[in-house]
Amino acid sequence: MKKILIVEDEAVLQKTMGDALLQEGYEVFSALDGEVGVRLARENNPDLILLDVVLPKMNGFEVLEQLWAKEETKGIPVIILTNLENLQDIQRATDLGATTYLVKSNYDLGEVVQKVKIALGE
Repeated sequence: MKKILIVEDEAVLQKTMGDALLQEGYEVFSALDGEVGVRLARENNPDLILLDVVLPKMNGFEVLEQLWAKEETKGIPVIILTNLENLQDIQRATDLGATTYLVKSNYDLGEVVQKVKIALGE
C-alpha cells in the first residue's frame, strides 16, 4: 500500500483529501504545519507528499529545502497544492524539487486524486 503525506493547515481540506485518498486504497497521514510535515516525512518515508505553501512554523518552500537536504527524503515526489499562482512561486517550487504544482482553485478533488496517481506511476 502506497503512503501519502498531506501537509495542509486547513483541517477540513486535509480531512477531505485524506478521505478521498483512503477510498482509493492509499495509507494517509497528515500534518498541520511544516515542521511536523518534515518530521513525518523523515519518520515514515512516504511515496508522495501533498504540500501546501502557506503553512505555520515552516512554509512549503522551507519544507522542500529540508526534504531535499536529506538523502532519505530527497527523492520523494512532492505535489504542491496551494492557492498561490505567482509564476515566481511556481518556479521556486520547481527549482526546489516539486514534481507538480497545482493551484487549489483550479482543480477539484477527483482531479487531485488523478494527479496523485499519475505522480505515483499508476
